[in-house]
Amino acid sequence: MSDGSHDGGKHDGGRRDDDRLTLKDLLVWAGVPLLIVLFLRLFVIGVYEIPSGSMLNTLQIGDRVVASRLAPKFFELHRGDIVVFKDPANWLGRDDGSGRTQYLIKRVIGLPGDTVKCTGPGAPVTVNGKAIDDSGFIREGVNPSDYPFEVTVSEGHLFVMGDNRANSADSRVHQDDGENGLVPVSDVQAVALAVYWPISHWSNLSRPDGVFDQVGGVSGVK
Repeated sequence: MSDGSHDGGKHDGGRRDDDRLTLKDLLVWAGVPLLIVLFLRLFVIGVYEIPSGSMLNTLQIGDRVVASRLAPKFFELHRGDIVVFKDPANWLGRDDGSGRTQYLIKRVIGLPGDTVKCTGPGAPVTVNGKAIDDSGFIREGVNPSDYPFEVTVSEGHLFVMGDNRANSADSRVHQDDGENGLVPVSDVQAVALAVYWPISHWSNLSRPDGVFDQVGGVSGVK
C-alpha cells in the first residue's frame, strides 16, 4: 500500500509538470503567429490610408485599403488596376529633406506602348485610338478630362489617372516632370484589393470588367 501511494504521487506530479506552460511553449504559440503576420505585412499585404479626394468616389478621404505587394514582382499590372506607388518626381511637393518616401494611389490607364489621349471637355479618353467607357469608376459629374493631352507610354512606365478627374494631379498634369508624367513600374508598391475601414465603406477594388478590352497593345506588365 505504501509503494502504491508513492507511485500515485509521482504520477500526479508528472501530470502537473506536463500541464505547465513553459517559456518555450509561449515563444512557439505567440512567436510563430507573430512571425507569420510580420511576413505577410512586409512582403505580401500592404495597408494604406487615403489622404486626399483624388480618387473620389471610389475612395473616400480617410479610407483604409488593403493591397497586394505581389504585383508587379510576381503578377502583372493591368489597365484598370488601382496602384500604390512612390512619388515618382515630387508630385506631392512635400520633400521636407527627411528622406521619407511619399506614396500616391491612382488608377492605371496606359501600359508601355499605349497612346493615351483626350481632346478636351466632353470627349472620351482614348487608348490606342479606342474610346474607353470609364463612367463606371470616374466621379459622377466630372469630365474624363477637362483639358486635352496626348502621351505615348514609354517602356517600363505607366500612365495613371485619378477617378476624380477634376481634382487629380496625375500623369496629365506632370508632363514636365522629366518622365513625361509617367510612373516607373519599379515604383509601384502594391495593387489595391479592397477598402476595409471604415466598415460602412467596405468595397471590393477589383479591376473594372470590359473597359479596356478593345484597346489592343500589351495586356499586362511587371
